[in-house]
Amino acid sequence: MQNSHETYMKRCLQLAANGLQTAMPNPSVGAVIVYNDVIIGEGYTSAFGGNHAEVNAIHSVKDKSLLKDATIYVSLEPCSHFGKTPPCSEFIIKHKIPKVVIGTIDPFAKVAGKGIARLQDSGCQVTLGVLEAECKVSNKRFFTFHQHKRPYIILKWAETQDGFIDKIRHENDPIQPNWITNKFSRQLVHKWRSEEAAILVGTNTAITDNPKLNTRDWHGKNPVRIVLDKSLRIPESYALFDQTIKTIALTEQLKENSENIIFETIDFSKNIAEQICEVLYKHELQSVIIEGGKQTLQTFIDSNLWDEARIFKGNVQFQQGIEAPKLEGNLQSEQTILDNSLYIFTND
Repeated sequence: MQNSHETYMKRCLQLAANGLQTAMPNPSVGAVIVYNDVIIGEGYTSAFGGNHAEVNAIHSVKDKSLLKDATIYVSLEPCSHFGKTPPCSEFIIKHKIPKVVIGTIDPFAKVAGKGIARLQDSGCQVTLGVLEAECKVSNKRFFTFHQHKRPYIILKWAETQDGFIDKIRHENDPIQPNWITNKFSRQLVHKWRSEEAAILVGTNTAITDNPKLNTRDWHGKNPVRIVLDKSLRIPESYALFDQTIKTIALTEQLKENSENIIFETIDFSKNIAEQICEVLYKHELQSVIIEGGKQTLQTFIDSNLWDEARIFKGNVQFQQGIEAPKLEGNLQSEQTILDNSLYIFTND
């Protein structure tokens, strides 16, 4: 039975992946309903504000009379509170599903075991902890946010074959990136942006590259832009302040907010990485990509405030320039994208 539990939970995880981009700040959950070892219903979390996975799965069952003898598998504990939608645990109870198999407990304080207790109190047979580690990884942003009170932090940079992330910039150089990666790697980065809540750059990167930090090469939502600008040196005419995307500027200078630009003051003489995490937590941003440059990236590394690092190595050499950050982590994967290499590290 345990093996069949794992088979159906793996299907839940496949389904959950479909909602990652749109469900946030909710977790993306997968649900599978099984009758006599046959899947009769499936669902995953709708876009934020819509139905949760369990509701979508139950709705998908054509013959509802089978539910009283079925088992529902869910990758995360069914909710027990009223939010944008009614409690999923009550919906399961209403349809008299007798067995519930759950991947992991929900870390959100309003749920956190209460959904399981409600199901058990109603007479449901609950099995907990099937593929628990995998279920937690599938919602790593949600778990990090609620358990550690900070966003899930992804470091990202590209470096040359000889270990530089940029050339030395001079006053008359064009305001644009010095590209290290190819167009396919850059498209992948835009896909990543569509999957995260926020993206952050430092002052120097903003001034020298004038980045848009949007998802123009991929379909999906734009992340909230975060920029460090201690003395408000970035010109208001730059792309980051074009009002098209919500942008949070972290500064020491008091300034009035505008329509889509928010100014938050932090103390640049203290731990910057920790303060950034506090601001992002305040704004309920569950994940962030740190795109550099070196000083900003190294600040997070030195503070041990990072969860993943995604490092491209391009097929170019600069001979001299700004050296890449120094990082120690566990290499999780390595792949080749034409003439680029991509290394994924985790901070386990």
